[in-house]
Amino acid sequence: MVNLRVPVLYSFRRCPYAMRARFALVASGQRCELREVVLRDKPADLLAASPKGTVPVLVDIDGTVIDQSLDIMHWALARQDPGQWLQPDRGTHADMLELIARCDGDFKQQLDRYKYPNRFEGADMAVHRLRGAHFLMALNDRLQGTSHLFGDRPALADMAIAPFVRQFAQTDAEWFAMQPWPMLQRWLDGLTQGALWARATRKYSTWKVGEPGVAFPD
Repeated sequence: MVNLRVPVLYSFRRCPYAMRARFALVASGQRCELREVVLRDKPADLLAASPKGTVPVLVDIDGTVIDQSLDIMHWALARQDPGQWLQPDRGTHADMLELIARCDGDFKQQLDRYKYPNRFEGADMAVHRLRGAHFLMALNDRLQGTSHLFGDRPALADMAIAPFVRQFAQTDAEWFAMQPWPMLQRWLDGLTQGALWARATRKYSTWKVGEPGVAFPD
């Protein structure tokens, strides 16, 4: 049985799934030891904890491994949720999970093929951008008359979906800025320019096996 002083989080700064985990840890104030890894050179400790070799991976103090981003978010927020991310202003927790599932399903498929067309046989950037835009238009419609996806404050769905919308936006920033999505653009700018985003996405040195990670959030 592993006994750690604090939970360990294996992460990669630019990975949108890992961003989710770090957002929730910052929001909850749950301390951990952050181990920033390079995915092309995965450390043995990461693979021993989770053979699938993706991030984020959280190893709790008793050795329990959580290797799905939404599960880590729920794990952190179940301990402390001062911003009430799990209790949205409007709608329900189940409604948020349904919207997140749409993001993680078809939208993520379109995003991957739009951003990395060379990785997928027959992928056409323009086609996948158009298909992905349907989800973004739906988000823009949700934001009519409200500042966030489920009310007037951030909730789980905002912070789980925003990293993927940001990836889509950054693929062709000029194109994204020209789209008739003022509510979506305002929402994304508000989140990415906020203090929580800055804390969660701070750059850290790559962790080396045998050395301690860094205290997170700092």
